Amino acid sequence: MDESTDLLTIGQLARRTGISARTLRFWSNEGVIAPVGRTSGDYRLYDAACVARVELIRTLRELDFGLDDVRRVLEREVTVAEVAAAHVAAIDARIRALKVSRAVLSTVSQRRSTPEETALMNRLARLSAAERAQIVDDFKADVFGRLDIDPGLRERVRELSIDLPEDPTPDQVDAWIELAELLQDPGFRARLGTFLELNTPAPGREKPPGATIWWARQVVNTVAQAREEGVGPGDPGAAELISTMFGNADLSAVLVSLEAGIDAGAERYRRLVSRVRGREGAPDSTEELHWLATALRIAAEGAAARR
Repeated sequence: MDESTDLLTIGQLARRTGISARTLRFWSNEGVIAPVGRTSGDYRLYDAACVARVELIRTLRELDFGLDDVRRVLEREVTVAEVAAAHVAAIDARIRALKVSRAVLSTVSQRRSTPEETALMNRLARLSAAERAQIVDDFKADVFGRLDIDPGLRERVRELSIDLPEDPTPDQVDAWIELAELLQDPGFRARLGTFLELNTPAPGREKPPGATIWWARQVVNTVAQAREEGVGPGDPGAAELISTMFGNADLSAVLVSLEAGIDAGAERYRRLVSRVRGREGAPDSTEELHWLATALRIAAEGAAARR
């Protein structure tokens, strides 16, 4: 400290603030701090106000403000609040990008993906909202467009939305990657279309014999309870359950409808949609559906043998 003027050299300012002389010199050259004078040897001198200014600059830099933003705040061109709001938005965007990257890398690790698969998953994860909507719309037009269904139901299908929220979790991104691949698979579209044709009521007609399996959760819950009680698909209890659930329906037709859904992967599709939407949804019913298919096959064969 120059005792005659109470001014600090840059080295003394560095010791006072804990900021290196090199950084202070850089900030001075960039114009965010300015010396208030010079010694006879042309060394820069700083006053107490500069100490306070350096402390403020350090705070803003620790909050990731760029020097241009720091300068604008110090010169009162913008408020700290305005710059902070912009930085919050930028940080949120980076966080979302990092979540997407983490989800992609997690999926790549689990699948042991090739470089080509990795590139595809990364592209699917980073699609814009409009591009994601286009994938879903193309899928709906292909799969549901062929169905003879009530106009009201068709309108509900048209309005069906499947998309990521603005701030998705890694699991939602992971589910979207898998779902997007599935929706664009021609084989899946064809199998799901066949399944829906067998299970969707046409206008003015009764429900198809197997439709209740997919549209009434009670069927799966009943099977789950039977399995918990140790009932096998070939046991008398299973035959009684089939009779109670389907009555005089053509069990062979019910089995065809059920197997079409299993073959299409309808349960996988349902679960993926729930995950993308961030909903817990009903538990995975794959095992119950396979149990029911076996029980139906045994019951249908028994009914055919008795005829």
